[in-house]
Amino acid sequence: MNQKLVIYNSLSRKKEEFKSIHPEHVGMYVCGPTVYSDVHLGNVRTFLTFDIVYRYLQFIGYKVRYVRNITDVGHLVGDGDEGEDKIAKKARLDNLEPMEVVQKYTNGFHDVMRIFNILNPSIEPTATGHIVEQIEMIQDIIQNGFAYEKNGSVYFNVRKYNESNNYGKLSGRVIDELMNNTRDLDGQDEKNDPLDFAIWKKAEPQHLMQWNSPWGKGFPGWHLECSVMSTKYLGKTFDIHGGGMDLKFPHHECEIAQNIGATGCEPVNYWMHGNMLTVNGRKMAKSEGNGFTPEELITGNHKLLDKGYSPMTVRFFMLQGHYASTLDFSNEALQAAEKGYKRMTAAIKAISHLKPSDKSDEDIHALQKLCYEAMNDDFNTPILISHLFEAVRIVNSAKDQTIQLKAEDIQLLKILFEDFFEKVLGLQVEDEKSNDALTSQLMQFILEMRSKAKANKDFATSDLIRDELQKMNIQIKDTKEGATWSINE
Repeated sequence: MNQKLVIYNSLSRKKEEFKSIHPEHVGMYVCGPTVYSDVHLGNVRTFLTFDIVYRYLQFIGYKVRYVRNITDVGHLVGDGDEGEDKIAKKARLDNLEPMEVVQKYTNGFHDVMRIFNILNPSIEPTATGHIVEQIEMIQDIIQNGFAYEKNGSVYFNVRKYNESNNYGKLSGRVIDELMNNTRDLDGQDEKNDPLDFAIWKKAEPQHLMQWNSPWGKGFPGWHLECSVMSTKYLGKTFDIHGGGMDLKFPHHECEIAQNIGATGCEPVNYWMHGNMLTVNGRKMAKSEGNGFTPEELITGNHKLLDKGYSPMTVRFFMLQGHYASTLDFSNEALQAAEKGYKRMTAAIKAISHLKPSDKSDEDIHALQKLCYEAMNDDFNTPILISHLFEAVRIVNSAKDQTIQLKAEDIQLLKILFEDFFEKVLGLQVEDEKSNDALTSQLMQFILEMRSKAKANKDFATSDLIRDELQKMNIQIKDTKEGATWSINE
């Protein structure tokens, strides 16, 4: 392993040479989804970011234990310390058991990860599967003097912790400024201080998800699960902790406080955060009307999309932006990515047809070195892709016989794409007429036929299309923006 990898550490706010706690083994924890709704594209980008980190670390020789949790309890509406659990609320509204909600959206999450060729983690633990460990960590935090119980709930004492530590060091927040910006919230009078946060909440009788504890029936705070599961599977201190930029405060800040409060150890050596998505320069959000799902992006069934885009085109597009930078979606950008992706895959297919010469006009070894250098510089996928396009130029020039390449250089070009296009970037060569693409095109055509039938008040035909699709386990859902489809498992 002779690659000198440098990554940006959110804690130190600078690039640092990566050094694992164990020379040949990396522990990486990434905050996974809260499974109460469909996956959105922000999730896809976050998990794609750490899929690249996972792939590259393995590619350069590390053994990686990658832990990505499933939040299936404790995440309250509004992310505060009061209110209803998001999964319990969804279960109540849909008249389902909470675990039915969890299973449904966990399955959906895994489906989306597979579509975009995002690798499974080494371990995928759930919050509900670690209630005992969460209670034990709370007891340790109380014993160490950093938490207190009030009326069946347990709160972390931020000011007490800050006397010997620095609450806010990850996000750059100052505790006095936080105090000035704290609003009066319902239930806040129960805390000793408005800055304190819940690590265990008393459950009201109607609360659907609750467990016995030394403080009565309740449920864990959202921040606690990550502290518990990361330390259980990776140790009190581990290498990399990742997540979206929106988790830096308060979630990751609270994690640090909990870990140090329980174990006395700094939990993470390198903190990494992926940035957000925008659409035509505006933040992607349902309230903005620009929050489309992965399915809508692939089918093109959204008012802001001119057409649908294949999963690999979307993956390729996302990798053209550095993970720490904002990425802006637009039809123009997606179409440019589609053209670039097709140009690159065409070159990959053409390599096997190149005719070798007895001399070479290009230094492929130097290009290979540049590819490593790009990834060693904080996983810089945009720069890597630019080098791969240089390889595309070489392939096309050799194909047109405007340059010459030796047989070993043609083989090295093939290896270059196998290594960096396939193994590192996780991209695949798609057949334009693949079954998935054809299915999407046919379904779009069928939905348009049904829409025309409804517009013509031919409800018999409209209902017939819906009913026949249901027999094939294809569910049609009518929305304000138009009809969508999904395959029932």
